Amino acid sequence: MLFSAVEEDTLSKEDNEAWLVDSGCTNHMTKESKYFTTLDRSKRISIKVGNGQSVMASGKGDIQVSTNRGIHIIKDILLVPGLARNLLSVSQMISNGYRVIFEENKCIVENPQRKRILNIKMSDKIFPIKWNNSEERVFVALEDKEDESKRWHRRLGHVNYDKMEAMQKSEVVENLPKFTVSKEVCDSCERGKQTRRSFPKKSQSKTNKVLELIHSDVCGPMQTPSMNGNKYFVLFIDDHSRMAWVYFIKNKSEVLSKFRTFKALVEKQSGNCIKQLRTDGGGEFVSKEFIKLCQEAGIHKQNTTPYSPQQNGVAERKNRTIMEMARAMLVDQALPNTFWAEAVATSVYIQNILPSKSLEEDVTPLEIWSGRKQRVEHLRVFGCLCYVQVPIEKRRKLDDKSKRGVFIGYSSESKGYRILLLDEEKIEVSRDVIFDEEKSWDWEKKEVKKNFILPIETESSRNQQDQGVDANIDTQVEDGEGGDQSEEESPLGPRGFRLINELMQRSDDENEMALTHEMCLIMTEEPQFFDEAVNEKAWREAMEEEIRMIEKNGTWQMVKKPKDKNIISVKWIYRLKTNANGEPIKHKARLVARGFTQEYGVDYLETFAPVSRHDTIRTLLAVAAQKKWKLFQMDVKSAFLNGELQEEIYVEQPPGFIREGEEGKVLRLHKALYGLKQAPRAWYGRIDGYFVKHGFKRSINDAALYVKKTLKEILVVSLYVDDIIITGSNLNLINKFKDDMKREFEMTDLGELSYFLGMEIIQDEDGMFLSQKKYARRLLEKFGMNECKSLSTPLTTHGKSEKGDYEEFKDVTKYRSIVGGLLYLCASRPDLMYASSYLSRYMAKPLKRHYQEAKRVLRYVKGTTEYGVQFKSTQEPELVGYPDSDWGGSVEDKKSTSGYVFTLGSAVFCWNSNKQKTVAQSTAEAEYIAVCAATNQAIWLQRLVNEVGFKTEKGVKIYCDNKSAIAIGKNPVQHKRTKHIDIKYHFLREAEQKGLIKLEHCPGESQVADIQTKPLTTSRFEDLKMKLGVHTKLN
Repeated sequence: MLFSAVEEDTLSKEDNEAWLVDSGCTNHMTKESKYFTTLDRSKRISIKVGNGQSVMASGKGDIQVSTNRGIHIIKDILLVPGLARNLLSVSQMISNGYRVIFEENKCIVENPQRKRILNIKMSDKIFPIKWNNSEERVFVALEDKEDESKRWHRRLGHVNYDKMEAMQKSEVVENLPKFTVSKEVCDSCERGKQTRRSFPKKSQSKTNKVLELIHSDVCGPMQTPSMNGNKYFVLFIDDHSRMAWVYFIKNKSEVLSKFRTFKALVEKQSGNCIKQLRTDGGGEFVSKEFIKLCQEAGIHKQNTTPYSPQQNGVAERKNRTIMEMARAMLVDQALPNTFWAEAVATSVYIQNILPSKSLEEDVTPLEIWSGRKQRVEHLRVFGCLCYVQVPIEKRRKLDDKSKRGVFIGYSSESKGYRILLLDEEKIEVSRDVIFDEEKSWDWEKKEVKKNFILPIETESSRNQQDQGVDANIDTQVEDGEGGDQSEEESPLGPRGFRLINELMQRSDDENEMALTHEMCLIMTEEPQFFDEAVNEKAWREAMEEEIRMIEKNGTWQMVKKPKDKNIISVKWIYRLKTNANGEPIKHKARLVARGFTQEYGVDYLETFAPVSRHDTIRTLLAVAAQKKWKLFQMDVKSAFLNGELQEEIYVEQPPGFIREGEEGKVLRLHKALYGLKQAPRAWYGRIDGYFVKHGFKRSINDAALYVKKTLKEILVVSLYVDDIIITGSNLNLINKFKDDMKREFEMTDLGELSYFLGMEIIQDEDGMFLSQKKYARRLLEKFGMNECKSLSTPLTTHGKSEKGDYEEFKDVTKYRSIVGGLLYLCASRPDLMYASSYLSRYMAKPLKRHYQEAKRVLRYVKGTTEYGVQFKSTQEPELVGYPDSDWGGSVEDKKSTSGYVFTLGSAVFCWNSNKQKTVAQSTAEAEYIAVCAATNQAIWLQRLVNEVGFKTEKGVKIYCDNKSAIAIGKNPVQHKRTKHIDIKYHFLREAEQKGLIKLEHCPGESQVADIQTKPLTTSRFEDLKMKLGVHTKLN
């Protein structure tokens, strides 16, 4: 009920803005929207006035009162257009705890704490608060209209004052309060924006609907990479609406993929298709793949002429405006330059809800795009301090109710603000935020949490069509910096942060090393597609080198496309070769054929090609250490291109190298390309023929091993596809071999062997040390275990039982990846062999406990990343084997586990662990089967070491700790306990009789192969590990 006895002429027309204290009305009411700091127009309330008629309130909100006693917020004021006077309700003030006291000729208002806030003199039997009476307490929309103007100037991204005035007059957006626009010079604008004369009037949009014309441009590189390492952003602007979308990229080669994403998004949202695309002539926009995409989509591509940026003026101006706004916001709050991407994303967000002179009507880009007028009451000053409320269900009784943070933008995923929490390691999105817009964080002087880490923004495809910050806001900021995550999802791990204080506390040398390592990590990113690589000089040069090698080798011939022939497509593969420290040493581009399109019997027949085994490589290391030989390494450039083809094969012209005027032709292959089914076999045939022709003999024990002997000297070569290991007794012979190879093939001489197939080799006067430190660290990092607590054994003796917990582990791929990584680590780690072999039994259907056991092995790796095996020269070295078994160790099927270890001198160089194929009926039988497996390996190893120059005339000694198994092996007895043993295992009897092996007994405590058959106690495991020589590099 509204009641007021004030007559129409009681107040003069000059007092129309006065507020009246009214004891008869039930709510505070005003006719002016300009007073509100917050206003909810959805609150529409019917009000009955004194004459019995009803009027409708069109909104409800808050204002602030400034008096010489302080600032006070008056809540829940109704907006009633057409109201004769602004009314302050006595009953509402009393309901809110205020005290209203009427005395002779005055009205006193006290707040709930009983402090006087208003002292109003009676005038003509009413109590008015007059705007123009300086002696009275004054109502204002904010505590200071000049401060209000400055605040909105900052909230709107330091927009120019003329545009602010125009926005107020035209009401182009909703809920922008009325205030006198200050024309005071803004220091942040002066420093952040480029001062220049005004441009000529911008051209009006000449298109009739959205997506008829898209303008695009790339801005960068920035001097400082963003928090995710991005150096550029690509902008897309719709000509009709002037709506803008921004994507952040590390290099220009990503533009094509971003355009694909943008195209799919806007065409789905608008229901229209892109008709034209206008860009400059940058290589990222004129690549053949980009042009092909436009042609296939029916997009007319317009390129500006060189050195004429004005022809792409819309994009150029928008880039300039966005960067000026971003710089001003960074300067305003003294934010580090690493936040440039956050500032740019916020700038685009704001630009889309500001009016544009290029639009014919007083509308914003987002209003044209979405069809709805936009609201701005949610805007806040970028970079200001704020406090995020902690939900009651997420805090304990004594916990803080809020968390301190810095406001870094608007969420595009949900209705909320993006806050960088200062005391935690994450970005949080929240609607419940209190902003202190006059304060900023001192990034240079203020202390932060010791392990404070900056978030690295993540790429995400964002659809913001129906999202805003607790308001009706539709912004389009594509791929803004920072993925919006819930509190449970948002903690970012070590891959997503840089430890700033840790870097700051290092010495200068350490900082330089850390920076070098980080740059290596950035540079090791390999492009997935041609359009990502074509504009990077290093990758472009790598592709040109590959084409040069292909043509130099006479690999193909340009021909007309034949009928009824399978034309195989090709693609580019990019790899960055690194050294043992993970530093990049070579960009490698490989043109590969899509061999999966080949037909067996038509395009290819045989495909097998051998490569050296890890056992062979370690054998070479062991023999070379005993002989004190050096090992060297070479790489064959584009090895597969040397393989001669027998089949008639045609491929497409490679992307980026299609000959002008001959686009319809194809390439007839005379030599192999990578990716062809028969390419490895063709290359092997070529290199095998060369070795044999030059006096090498192919090993009968490893077809990828070649030996060349003279009366006094020996040269040994091991082949793994295009990587070659060379060793021998004479350095001159090795150098001559290198020279011969360089004359026959394009070769890279890598010097002494130091890094091969993920294995690191250190050669010195003490021999050789083999490890996989780098691979172990990468494995831990991949599965988030690089900061875990280390353990002293891979498996616990208490976890052997396979009963109990049968809950399946859902992420089978992850489990397989862990186990596969552990198995590869076994190339230099015999102490991991049993655990890895045990876990591999459950690859098909792992349980949760198997996953936990795999993580335990990784914890053991965490404490032993530097471990490896040492090869040394010893007096009278012998080849010796140690087999063992764990009888009935598997609870599931009662099968036993076999394991063996072989040493040459003091160095262990061969090891294995496997579950036996059949159930053994006794300990002796299980040991006998294990000895048989070791016998097979012993015979192969003896032949191999003899072949590469290490003579062993005697049989290989096999040490077994089970006398019954030895007796079965030495004596051809057949009784009820042995007659059922499969005949294949009795091969070891023959080997023993022929002297190929010699079975010997050793006590159980000396059986080093025990480590390959079962989990062991810590003391036993450490003892055997020491005996095997598994340790860090000894100085």
